Amino acid sequence: MSKGIQPIRGMNDILPGQTAIWQQVEAVARVLFARYGYQEIRVPLLERTELFKRSIGELSDIVMKEMYSFEDRNGESLTLRPEGTAGIVRAGLSNGLLYNQQQRLWCGGAMFRYERPQKGRYRQFHQLDAEALGFAGPDIDAELILLSARLWRELGVGGLTLKINSLGTPESRAVYREKLVEYFSAHADGLDDDSRRRLEANPMRILDSKNPDMAGIIDGAPSITDYLDQESARHFEDLRRYLDEAGCEYELAPRLVRGLDYYTRTVFEWVSDKLGAQDAVCSGGRYDGLVEQLGGKPMPAVGWALGMERLVALVEQAGCAAKPAVPDVFFALLGDQAEFRGMRLAEELRDAPDDIAVVCNAGGGSFKSQLKRADRSGARLALIMGEEECAAGTIAIKPLRSDEPQQSCEQHELVERVRQLLAAGEAGL
Repeated sequence: MSKGIQPIRGMNDILPGQTAIWQQVEAVARVLFARYGYQEIRVPLLERTELFKRSIGELSDIVMKEMYSFEDRNGESLTLRPEGTAGIVRAGLSNGLLYNQQQRLWCGGAMFRYERPQKGRYRQFHQLDAEALGFAGPDIDAELILLSARLWRELGVGGLTLKINSLGTPESRAVYREKLVEYFSAHADGLDDDSRRRLEANPMRILDSKNPDMAGIIDGAPSITDYLDQESARHFEDLRRYLDEAGCEYELAPRLVRGLDYYTRTVFEWVSDKLGAQDAVCSGGRYDGLVEQLGGKPMPAVGWALGMERLVALVEQAGCAAKPAVPDVFFALLGDQAEFRGMRLAEELRDAPDDIAVVCNAGGGSFKSQLKRADRSGARLALIMGEEECAAGTIAIKPLRSDEPQQSCEQHELVERVRQLLAAGEAGL
């Protein structure tokens, strides 16, 4: 490996051989969002730190331990976004999108958290977010879940399990919080350091602990569904009915609490057993208080975010990954005159209505070396032009993926001949 400048730990390059899969996932998602009426919004990577303190919670692990924050030259604290929802809500408020309106929005891009890098979890990671703002009923919760389920189907990914829960309202959760504090305080000797710290600040986060030594204590904790207010219980019951009617299977997960403080009522996760410890692929829920918390009028909202790295890994494992694009034609050019004329002919091919992909040899090279490049490119045809062909106004066409013989044609007939050969090759597949 080169001893030059290396990438930052946890910040990974996505190489040309991998980008085809990313483009595949993004293209399928983009079409699905449009079919469900979700419009794209693009928000900055940098936001004021205060945005995430107010939305995620000052005592959350993300804010306290994981954010990339710094002061700019004006002394203002800025943060690389650790998640997408807060920025989307901020953008909606800043641009008047939430005033007496309902919005279905989606966004994609890089997020940043200072975590210990491991498979499926990086310090720069990528998400797709879908958010619905201004909708109070469980129907929109179900719609978002069904949208994600359709995404898995259209990508050919199976084996995902949907887990759902309800966190109730802040008022009902306050009652549950007291019960949790009482329960975990009675088992304080069995708590780890993180859980003791969370006991007073946010005891619900203890339920999300991955420490196997605490599994027995957590299993015995009170269930939040036993403390739901009547309206939240009805909301959750109706959500389940929507999913049942649509044939969407799910598991009830009373310990699912999610890591962000702004969630209310519905929370859910899609998980896979094919990704190791980092099993969550898509997570979301309802955040009815966040818009008001960030300075807007009270507005219900719900959304989800999926991890692109994890979804791409599942697409690869399922054998459904798109292959990197290859050119239709490789142009081998021998001699100064051929190089000049070849550039013009390549542009004429690219002007054809068939979207012919053409790679021109660049940097010279012998006839043999150029044919090796043509073969490595994956092109179906090699076009060969040297000084003799230039003088005669002809060009040689060599099929690279079949035993068909090399042929010659007039240069003014090149576009039509290439179109015919490519079409015949497609018909013979």
